[in-house]
Amino acid sequence: MDVDVVIFGGGAAGLWLLDELARRGDRVVLLEAGRLGQGQTVGSQGIIHGGLKYTLQGLLTPAAREIRDMPEVWRQSLAGLRTPDLRQTRVRSQACHLWRSESLRSKLGMLGARVGLHVAPCELSADERPPALAGCPGTVARLDEQVISPASFVADLARQHAGRLLAIDAADGIKVTLSCPGVVARIALSHPHGTTSIAIVPRHVVLTAGAGNGPLRSLCGLSPARMQLRPLHMVLVRGDLPVVNGHCVDGARTRVTITADRDSQGRTVWQVGGQLAEDGVACDERTLVRRAQAELAAVLPGVDFAGHEWATYRVDRAELASPRASRPDTATVAHEGNVITAWPTKLALAPQLARMAAECIAPARAVPLISDSPVQIAPLPELCDWPRPEVAMPVWETVREWQRLDAGARIRDAA
Repeated sequence: MDVDVVIFGGGAAGLWLLDELARRGDRVVLLEAGRLGQGQTVGSQGIIHGGLKYTLQGLLTPAAREIRDMPEVWRQSLAGLRTPDLRQTRVRSQACHLWRSESLRSKLGMLGARVGLHVAPCELSADERPPALAGCPGTVARLDEQVISPASFVADLARQHAGRLLAIDAADGIKVTLSCPGVVARIALSHPHGTTSIAIVPRHVVLTAGAGNGPLRSLCGLSPARMQLRPLHMVLVRGDLPVVNGHCVDGARTRVTITADRDSQGRTVWQVGGQLAEDGVACDERTLVRRAQAELAAVLPGVDFAGHEWATYRVDRAELASPRASRPDTATVAHEGNVITAWPTKLALAPQLARMAAECIAPARAVPLISDSPVQIAPLPELCDWPRPEVAMPVWETVREWQRLDAGARIRDAA
């Protein structure tokens, strides 16, 4: 089967690119060895960043310039005003809040949050503050950064492109034939649950598999050393919690970033990231939970955390390798032979990455508005009987062990 593009990896970047290429008429398929969104996408907090966290030093950094247009791109897609049509994606919150702790460094950090952004903070009066932030010192601001459910976003695009998604067996079900390093001539796939197989001859191959890009590059005859992994150790809290979505600023860093959702039992669940998750990489689960309890008590003095349950999870941020393993400022692509390796850097940059990868394949075209886009994306008939990958569940539904802190701060397993 001849195709224009084979995409490896069904996270935010791969699915957004799949939509863009399919709508412009390319024959494109996406291969997924696990669950769609598994890892970085579903493990993310779902904030459509506009660059706030990169301006806390009072400077409009390159990272802030690159990301500041993204909230409007996403907002239009979520409203059905442009492609991809994401009206079925669940929006957790239309905005985030920004507040500071008592430290002088925190007070100074709030100043940087006003520089050069398209989404700038709007200071709230005491009466406008959400109850959970009523006791916070100093400024509390609203930031029009939407918060989406990453799993819902993945499911939305997967539904629209089900006929182009293929579940594969990464261990035994794929064989890549190269013309030379970086030039994929043929991809042979074995049916994961049967004896049939299919041979795909691609013009281009795009790798959007996050941490899986390293082994995939090796499979394509390319060096995996062009990729770096920057780990996070995230915290989950569940129970009778208020809904909070936002950032506590402490100088030129986000001390904690909190997003809220509900689990399958109707409990409120917080994902907690920010500097806590960066520093938590060196901690074991129990140590990080204790640290998180202390941090949250400090930044949200009005919230009672007694009786709540805690867990942690680790996730790797896969990126183009950079000096000193620092965070890249932009989404990045590496084009070698007919292989394009793509790293979005942030969930919010998935549209930018899709555009960059698409331009490596063919010249840019205008992004159609929904009303101007009657394209029907039909499945490829050769693939009708192939199994489709499932969508990954939210991380709090897959964590096996939750813990409760008693009054003496000792940890015991939750029932």
